[in-house]
Amino acid sequence: MAKMRKKSDLPSKTCATCGRPFVWRKAWEKVWDEVKYCSDRCRMDRAKRKDG
Repeated sequence: MAKMRKKSDLPSKTCATCGRPFVWRKAWEKVWDEVKYCSDRCRMDRAKRKDG
C-alpha cells in the first residue's frame, strides 16, 4: 500500500482568475499540468475578467 502524503506536501498552483492558491486534487491527477483555475466558477468567470 502506498504511503499517504501530507496535505502540505501536495503540489500547488495559483488560480489564473482570482489569484488564490489551490492544491492538487485526485480528480486532476492526469491533467494537473493543464489546470489553471481553482474552481468551475473561476473558469466560467475568466471571460468576464478579460473584458473587464
